[in-house]
Amino acid sequence: PPHRFGFKTSARVRAVPVVPASGMSTAPAPAASDAPGLRDTLKKDEDREEEGELSPFFGIEKGAVLQESRLFNDPQIDVRRCQQVITKLLYLLNHGDAFTKTEATEVFFAGTKLFQSKDINLRRMVYLMIKEICPGSDEVIIVTSSLMKDMNSKTDLYRSNAIRVLCNIAKNDAALLSQVERYLKQAVVDKNAVVASAAIVSGMHILQTAPDIVKRWSNEVQEAVQSKSPLVQAHALALLHQIRQHDRLAVSKLVSSLVRSSVRSPLAQCLLIRYVSQVILENSGQNSERPFYDFLEGCLRHKAEMVIFEAARAIANMKEVSTRELTPAITVLQLFLSSSKPVLRFAAVRTLNKVAMTHPLAVTNCNIDMESLISDQNRSIATLAITTLLKTGNEASVERLLKQITTFMSDIADEFKIVVVEAIKSLCLKFPQKYPLLMNFLSNILREEGGFDYKKAIVEAVLSLIRDIPDAKEVGLSHLCEFIEDCEFTYLSTQILHLLGQLGPSTQDPAKYIRYIYNRVILENATVRASAVTSLARFGAVVDYLRPRIVILLKRCLYDNDDEVRDRATFYLAALGAGAEEEASAVALPMLLGSVNKPLGNLENALREYAAGECLEPFNIESVAGDGLPKGLTAIPGGGKANAPTVGGGGGASGVASAASAVNTSATEAYAEQLNAVPELAGLGRLFKSSAEVELTEVETEYAVKCVKHVFPEHLVFQFSCTNTIEEQVLENVCIQMEAESGEGLEEEAVLPLALMPYGTLGLTYVVMKRESKFTVDKFACTLKFKVREIDPSTGEAEEEGYEDEYQLEDLEVTVLDYMQKIAVSNFRKSWEDINEEAEQTDVYGLGARNSLQEAVEAVMDILGMQPCEGTEAVPPNARSHTCLLSGCFVGFCQVLVRLYFGVDQANSVAVKVAVRSEDAEVSQIIHQIISEA
Repeated sequence: PPHRFGFKTSARVRAVPVVPASGMSTAPAPAASDAPGLRDTLKKDEDREEEGELSPFFGIEKGAVLQESRLFNDPQIDVRRCQQVITKLLYLLNHGDAFTKTEATEVFFAGTKLFQSKDINLRRMVYLMIKEICPGSDEVIIVTSSLMKDMNSKTDLYRSNAIRVLCNIAKNDAALLSQVERYLKQAVVDKNAVVASAAIVSGMHILQTAPDIVKRWSNEVQEAVQSKSPLVQAHALALLHQIRQHDRLAVSKLVSSLVRSSVRSPLAQCLLIRYVSQVILENSGQNSERPFYDFLEGCLRHKAEMVIFEAARAIANMKEVSTRELTPAITVLQLFLSSSKPVLRFAAVRTLNKVAMTHPLAVTNCNIDMESLISDQNRSIATLAITTLLKTGNEASVERLLKQITTFMSDIADEFKIVVVEAIKSLCLKFPQKYPLLMNFLSNILREEGGFDYKKAIVEAVLSLIRDIPDAKEVGLSHLCEFIEDCEFTYLSTQILHLLGQLGPSTQDPAKYIRYIYNRVILENATVRASAVTSLARFGAVVDYLRPRIVILLKRCLYDNDDEVRDRATFYLAALGAGAEEEASAVALPMLLGSVNKPLGNLENALREYAAGECLEPFNIESVAGDGLPKGLTAIPGGGKANAPTVGGGGGASGVASAASAVNTSATEAYAEQLNAVPELAGLGRLFKSSAEVELTEVETEYAVKCVKHVFPEHLVFQFSCTNTIEEQVLENVCIQMEAESGEGLEEEAVLPLALMPYGTLGLTYVVMKRESKFTVDKFACTLKFKVREIDPSTGEAEEEGYEDEYQLEDLEVTVLDYMQKIAVSNFRKSWEDINEEAEQTDVYGLGARNSLQEAVEAVMDILGMQPCEGTEAVPPNARSHTCLLSGCFVGFCQVLVRLYFGVDQANSVAVKVAVRSEDAEVSQIIHQIISEA
């Protein structure tokens, strides 16, 4: 099958095992529902759709099937009934019904008695059953002799299936493999293609567990590559590449030899193209001329369509490919766009869509062909065609494309509509002067029917255009106001009301938005009403002439049914001075527009303490601590192993609180105070961790830049310390541009530039990114951007005119260690038991060969960045097993405890069993994910 050697297959796999036909070793026979008798009985009735969905396996139970399997022991074998029972067993296995060891053993022993039958179809069903119900080492011997007998049979069908099953059973048994190795080597070059293919595919599986055995077959596999059978040739090439894949020179020689010879099989040719692409990628940058490019270009003229497409895709995916190199591939893909086969049209337009991201001009010649695909019956093809046209179209074609998209949008599902909306947003940013047309299009589709994700994508697109195109602000706000009049999604309504409160007061006519906002107070649910009250208050705080009218509206909200709405209205009326402008100017603006400049966690704790007291005096916000953690938290000097803080062994809420109280170092506390002094950063929440400084420039360069990574509950803040070392220059508007390598999981939310950086002074600039999940790792390319103004030597003053410049910095990485704090516990066992046992998640991982067990322990500790407890980081001399205890605090101040059970075998291969307990099950999953990905 294609998936054996790397080709992608359909995600929809037939779930029902069926009786094989006699032609091929893996070909399924018709299911019971396709049998002539049943087909005649269940004739399609258009008025009764239920009958057409009847399954022959509906309602079967494992116990009943196991009872039926006893007929395998009958002296007279009923072939048809045995086939039906085996089919039901395989159906249960493929649907997740697990058999106990006793049940599996009984079925396995009974199944081996069916080897007495000479019926070919039943024999092949037995092979399938033995392969799926994998026996234990004690039972293998029972069936081995029968399989080895079939492997030497004169019936090729028996031989091929016996090889597959025997290799599947014996791949972990070195003694059994050595017995059958000679037969397998002979089978690789067998004249029968089915037998040879079975032996080669089995070799791929054995290579994972016993590579030395398969590597001894190199000559036979090399001979099989020259086979006349297309399938054998493809399988042999895949196995030969797997044998040599860790030797770049050997792979290069293999590719060179095959490029010059004739490869008959289209599948093998596709594999060869992929291996050629790999060699080209590895040699990129070493030579100005690409090796084997002529071979790829020659494959574009192959008679097989799959080979042509594979070559075109390989050329399109080449690193730093030029337009001249792309042209032949684009020409071939353009022909595929007009093919009668949907799969070719989809493959071509999908590849062109990717090419358009980097070489849009190279794809413009295909625009006419892609426009015809907008009306394609396959909606995936139509969506890709639309998005590609939006990427490659010019300014003159925007209006024509929008007319075509308007009729197209009503025929596709929401997930496709979201893709189109993203493309529309990119097009608007590409041609800002077309914003009225594109904004109007987004407004029209926003009023149409659609799900939450679709409407959210449109609203976010409009918000992005408002942020990036200043002229589009009022138009966008008007469209959003019309949308919330009939918006059924609370989340979107609150987001839009928040935006209106921020941007509405600064528009030319802020009064026109009041009607839309107050309508929400009258017509919507409590959550939206509360957001509307806040938005109204912001208008009253900023626009003086609207304040009396806003006060009247807020007074009406005092009689609302919801406590939150009433409390907000009461607070904002007091802040606005109930119409007294003198009082409002001193109170309302700081409270409504500015920041309280206090961490929310500290403010909450202070309010709880105040409410628990007698409340004799008004609450004073100045009494709230301004550091990153509540008062009374213990500092951790340095965060090293020796100086790690000790957290009490208490569990539950107190244990987590103790962990939270110990995680911030004195340096982090200093950073928290510094960050809280920046208004734009004060609302990000409690600072969890600050990294050590990372140098982004070499010593004695023109500019010195260092970075500190600050981790907040939902954000990452990159603090860049910049120093200008050139005496003749003054730098203005200094900022850092960061480009993520993966581009996923982090969204840039704000850039805070440094206004002025004279010679010899240290300045700070910040980049704020929002995380989509608890933790995100990525690598960033950083560029220092600034405006240079030269210093006049005669006057010592900076010149009025300057120029924009930039300076490339070193790459910056965000790793897992940035999200983990080292926390030690005084009594690990008690802390472990205090966490619910049901929260424990366990898995086993192979660490490969290691020089020592100590090396393996240190490797896992380095991956997790946690604190070893009770001296378990040291492995006793000559130990073959070891237990290591780790404790830490994950982002969000969530305590994590890990038990590592290490073991090493005679080949120095180390395995580790990892048990994780945490109050948050998601954090436990993340720890396992970190280890598995490392």
